[in-house]
Amino acid sequence: MEKFENIMSKAIKETVSDIYLTGGHPVVSRRCGNIEFNNNVKFSHQEVDDLVKKLLDSRQLAVLSERKSFDIAVSLCGLRLRINIFISARGLSLAIRILPGHLPSIDELNLHPSLHEIAKLKSGLVLSCGPTGGGKSTTIAAIINEINNTRPAHIITLENPIEFRFPTVKAFIQQRELGDHMVSFSQGLIDVLRENPDVIVVGELRESDVIRLTINAAEAGHLVIATLHASTPEEAIYRLCNSVPSESQDEIRNQIAAMFQWLIVQQLIYIERIGFRVPLLTIVRVNSAMRNIIRENKLHQLQSVLSTAQNAGMFTAERYLSEYLNSRHKFTHPDIIFRPSAEKTSDSVYRSSITDAWQETRPVRQRATSTGVEPIIIRLEYASGDVERVLNIDDHGESLDKIIRQLHREEK
Repeated sequence: MEKFENIMSKAIKETVSDIYLTGGHPVVSRRCGNIEFNNNVKFSHQEVDDLVKKLLDSRQLAVLSERKSFDIAVSLCGLRLRINIFISARGLSLAIRILPGHLPSIDELNLHPSLHEIAKLKSGLVLSCGPTGGGKSTTIAAIINEINNTRPAHIITLENPIEFRFPTVKAFIQQRELGDHMVSFSQGLIDVLRENPDVIVVGELRESDVIRLTINAAEAGHLVIATLHASTPEEAIYRLCNSVPSESQDEIRNQIAAMFQWLIVQQLIYIERIGFRVPLLTIVRVNSAMRNIIRENKLHQLQSVLSTAQNAGMFTAERYLSEYLNSRHKFTHPDIIFRPSAEKTSDSVYRSSITDAWQETRPVRQRATSTGVEPIIIRLEYASGDVERVLNIDDHGESLDKIIRQLHREEK
């Protein structure tokens, strides 16, 4: 871990954005988009294994063993790191992204200034859509940052993993991560409605039950902000509607029409005259005409309404490019906003011994081995370490399962 922390400390001084670790190979980094090899620093396979054991708890290690990969975001050395741990031909490997400690603003992300109005909403549903890597989560982080800086509110986020950590400014923000703080997004949404939030942020809508619970939360009077994989507004609304059986379609369309506020579809495009990528948006601001289209299931008319609704602050991607991006003269370079930096929040990450107590006594797995008829060696592998007992058991002794249960009770 000390070796790892030294690499991270050096990376931040050299504005490195990514680190790649794999056993028996020099450490690889990415700076200014270019791959570099650090031939002076190398991790052995065992060192990589030991590092992963330090980074993950027993539950996470079990998931890694089953899925062969694991995503985690951690705070180390004053930095926020997003780490993907995976298995390759070289054994366990890590792809580490150093996240910017600076929380981006709507203006710094080169987004349309009308998005500031989302932070003023008190209820309804706001969707940020687009492909993976298109900037959806970063746009939502900017909106949360805007709320935090402008008004008192109770904000609860449900994420996987937590990337940006928000300090308290004017809002009280509680961030929950899948696995560590909730067993599922659906359970997190059920719980959050008992916690009197003003704003609920759902990291990603995938499963049907999560979509339905999100819609219900917005209908109950909360401001709900969520991301969804969809390439057009029509596709996004179809996905919401298809989360219920066909006989419930009319009901959910009425729900969506009543509480929808904003729908943003985002992608990143390269603009040659400025030399970097910026967000290209389709913006739907749900008015009475849009609500009627949703209720009456006439989504094929949505694009034509968008094309003629410039006075309502709506944009197709084509009009956004021609009327906003092509007429804008000053852009903030992404290297300034996304430069790796130390975290701004001073809040520590704390894990309660109460909720993690089960890990001290629950075995990861158990096995019995014997070199002969007797004795039998029983090894119980716990998160806190292995326990090994040598037992002399005769042919008329108790069952092995019963003996193991007794050992569990003794260890507790």
